[in-house]
Amino acid sequence: MKNEKIKIAILGATGSVGQKFIELLADHPWFEIHELAASEKSAGKKYSDAVNWVMQSKLRKDLAEKVILNCTPVLESKIVFSALDASVAGELEADFAKAGYVVISNARNHRFDEDVPLIVPEINSEHLELVNSQKFGKGVIVTNPNCSTIGLVMALKPLYDNFGIESVNVVTMQAISGGGYPGVPSMDIIDNVIPFIGGEEEKIEKEPGKILGSISGSKIDYSKINISAQCNRVGVIDGHTECVQVKLKKNATKNDIVNAWNNFSGEPQKLKLPFAPVHPIIYLDGEKYPQPKMHRNLENGMAVSVGRLRECTLFDYKFVVLSHNTVRGAAGGTILIAELMKAKGYLDKYL
Repeated sequence: MKNEKIKIAILGATGSVGQKFIELLADHPWFEIHELAASEKSAGKKYSDAVNWVMQSKLRKDLAEKVILNCTPVLESKIVFSALDASVAGELEADFAKAGYVVISNARNHRFDEDVPLIVPEINSEHLELVNSQKFGKGVIVTNPNCSTIGLVMALKPLYDNFGIESVNVVTMQAISGGGYPGVPSMDIIDNVIPFIGGEEEKIEKEPGKILGSISGSKIDYSKINISAQCNRVGVIDGHTECVQVKLKKNATKNDIVNAWNNFSGEPQKLKLPFAPVHPIIYLDGEKYPQPKMHRNLENGMAVSVGRLRECTLFDYKFVVLSHNTVRGAAGGTILIAELMKAKGYLDKYL
């Protein structure tokens, strides 16, 4: 790595995901926040005057003083992290890519573009090859999956590789931070469970097929896994919990599955990337684990916790997955993609 840090910009910097990017990148060893961009109503203001800072950490003074720029492709930073709302992300991200920027996005808009990789760095780093044949011209777009999808596919990947997977049923209990800020009104979520999150079930049922698929030329051949999802919003601040049932293609004992989880690692661990958890999957033996309050911050929020593995009367096995939705499932996962791209040389020609 070069001694000098790579200058990056954050699009949608005033929103909750944008704030999480700022919090996590504030002292990053490789990347330096050079520019903050947001909507026209915020552009021209100091960041501290435009943002309702909701992170638990203190906003660094030099970042608070930065003047917010418009989300137009005239920025100095050629590497941009997108925390844009889906209502505007599609066109803006494409504009940046066509103008020669590397866009690493947390938005859903380009996830299913045939030539755009949908990356979980431990699982499908080889899919980054798609950027070499993208339609955007000078620049590229790489996407981060849905926050619940990430926790699910991390738990499924070792089973998929070792035993094969035929079908999956998953029921999620998703934290309120997943809905952004200010999010779900308090009168709706207190003393309540909301059994619907718009578009969420479709994402969870479709995204794993691309992530677990194989690269074929300039596109991905999707993995053939049948997934049924039900999604619920619950009164937890951070941490998505998922109750999973799996039908395997090969016989496996409980010890086989736990060993597969415990021994799992990928390119981020091999490369010792700054945001890579040492143990990407942590199996917890306690019969009441995992729990969001206790386990969402393991490995700085980048590990996925799994517990309660037992035989299932309808499928083969069932278990519980927990992941930090705004760290591993959003900003932290996107930063890890950027680290992987740097380590693999995909950013070199833009620096």
